[in-house]
Amino acid sequence: MLNLTMRQLRYFDALARHGHFGRAAEACAISQPALSMQIKELEDALGGVLLERSARQVALTTFGEELAQRVRDILRAVDELGDFARASRDRLAGRLRIGMIPTIAPYLLPKVIENLARLHPELDIHVRETLTPKLIKEVAEGRLDTAIVALPVSEPLLTEVALFTETFLLVRPGADEGTPVPSRERLREMKLLLLEEGHCFRDQALSFCNMQSSPPREVLDASSLSTLVQMVGAGIGVTLIPEMAVSVETRSASVSVARFRNPQPSRTIGMVWRKTSPLAGQLQQISDVVCLSAGKTRGRRASAARSAR
Repeated sequence: MLNLTMRQLRYFDALARHGHFGRAAEACAISQPALSMQIKELEDALGGVLLERSARQVALTTFGEELAQRVRDILRAVDELGDFARASRDRLAGRLRIGMIPTIAPYLLPKVIENLARLHPELDIHVRETLTPKLIKEVAEGRLDTAIVALPVSEPLLTEVALFTETFLLVRPGADEGTPVPSRERLREMKLLLLEEGHCFRDQALSFCNMQSSPPREVLDASSLSTLVQMVGAGIGVTLIPEMAVSVETRSASVSVARFRNPQPSRTIGMVWRKTSPLAGQLQQISDVVCLSAGKTRGRRASAARSAR
């Protein structure tokens, strides 16, 4: 009978994901020698080599690749046992691992945490901020309980719950205050500042300007909304930002903010979680807190988006 421990499996999973002993050890909050020892004991117990080691990184052997997937399934099943036990309680308590995309987290997260702590003080909240593809992967693999993203994500393993919609506003240099708001056709001819590749908000802005089929004349990329707004304030161009970001990002920049004529560009904000998650009922309650934190109610558009899925 194999004598394996959950600790060894979690350490191996971290190493398989990071491909580096140092980063995996940091993620597991242990020393690198301790991690190496546990991986060696796992290899000895299984009687096979899991890794090809080099000075800079590690690569999984064929056996290691096959084991990594089985280990992820085991860890997900074990985590769901804990979720099943938590779901049986009549209150929200225990660990909650929640992800948010960068164009939501700075503006919504503080209020969400405040309201969750007030309404459900027994929750132990862990937050992860990163791009949508990583969040979706981590929710699907059971490393996050839920994520707050822009919908749709169209992942068959996940439930999507639409919460509310928000509009995008135009940010221009302060000198443009009071001038006519450009149409989307005119916007395509201007120097448009956008988030770098990988941000779903970039794709949404390009979609509004109908720029997917042909590249814009002049586009500059940035890594954050804050940088975009500051670049606009310096007179470099114009940009679009979500309404929830306006009060935070424009308070220290010499810019003007304007609404587009209808139909205004917008996005649907929602939550996703695994269809198999025992915490689905509790996550529905969490989604109500998110709406409360955003000062929103589930209007007809959001409800329709949810029911369609």
